[in-house]
Amino acid sequence: MTTTELSLPTLPSHQVPGRRRPSRRLRVGSVPVGGGAPVSVQTMTTTRTEDVDATLQQIAACTSAGCDIVRVACPNQEAADALATIVAKSPIPVIADIHFQPRYVFAALDAGCAAVRVNPGNIKKFDDKIGQIAQAASAAKAPIRIGVNAGSLDPRLLAKYGAATPQALVESALWECSLFEEHGFHDLKIAVKHHDPLTMVAANRLLAEQCDYPLHLGVTEAGPAFQGSIKSAVAFSILLAEGIGDTIRVSLSAPPAEQVKAGCHILSSLGLRPRKLEIVSCPGCGRLQVDIHKLAAQVEAAFDGFPHPLRIAVMGCVVNGPGEAREADLGVSCGNGKGQIFHQGQVVRTVPENKIVETLVEEALRLAEQSQLPHGGQVS
Repeated sequence: MTTTELSLPTLPSHQVPGRRRPSRRLRVGSVPVGGGAPVSVQTMTTTRTEDVDATLQQIAACTSAGCDIVRVACPNQEAADALATIVAKSPIPVIADIHFQPRYVFAALDAGCAAVRVNPGNIKKFDDKIGQIAQAASAAKAPIRIGVNAGSLDPRLLAKYGAATPQALVESALWECSLFEEHGFHDLKIAVKHHDPLTMVAANRLLAEQCDYPLHLGVTEAGPAFQGSIKSAVAFSILLAEGIGDTIRVSLSAPPAEQVKAGCHILSSLGLRPRKLEIVSCPGCGRLQVDIHKLAAQVEAAFDGFPHPLRIAVMGCVVNGPGEAREADLGVSCGNGKGQIFHQGQVVRTVPENKIVETLVEEALRLAEQSQLPHGGQVS
């Protein structure tokens, strides 16, 4: 068997989002951002940064889930003191997240952070420090991310626009960029976030028209996993299909690794990231003789972290089962307490219902070994 016999494809060219918006190229540590570089996935740790071991464990979990860049909070001196160790031991670039106190920007740069995120709307006398920040960031070769959130917009702009409108968010971000530009600093990335997906989309469209800085996409405070994933996917899909967006974060009320998984799935569904595992499962109907929802969840759990590109069909009956399984590397059709295991449409085994999941895993490992796919390999 060759790798081409596995059926998990890249998207046809006519289905891939169109030409990317031209933007400046930055480097966040080892990760290129903008300028046509692949869209990267970010998240933010939820541990207390000064708890170095817990923070590094969470970063490791996020890295395993596919995270490219991680952000850590730096709200106090204890967190600032921990940054150097975290940066040295993190497998992916670390961005320091700074609010309220500009002095922690300098501490983060001294600690070797790959970039710094600042929120001008809530940092005291931030504009007065921009010259010093630009000089320090330039010396450290660290980009600055201007992060403007609806909930922390400059009071002057709130008064001008009456709300956190797309125009207000964009004006705030570009104003801060202009202050850095006055000091000859252009290694900037911009994020304008809002909890409403349509407002966020409108703001990023405006930004894309008015600057060439890389853009970080996020629906802030998107909500619990189900709701937040949908809101983020809707907003990201609109913008990425228009070529807008260079990094993303799915801001869920869920563990950071789950945010990363959601982001990776969004990008792979749009053809912007190599696909790995894909599970095709039916919604269920009155013909079923198996709990398809439970079975699909068991299969998903069993294959969590599976490193090879693979499509698995989990079908509840013989009406759609064989046909769907024919288009998959592996498939199962259920009925009468049994499961017929298919490989590209051909029945290879019939097993009891309680053996379906372990049999699929066995067959998947066998296929991966025979095809000699590298971990995370891309089928051509």
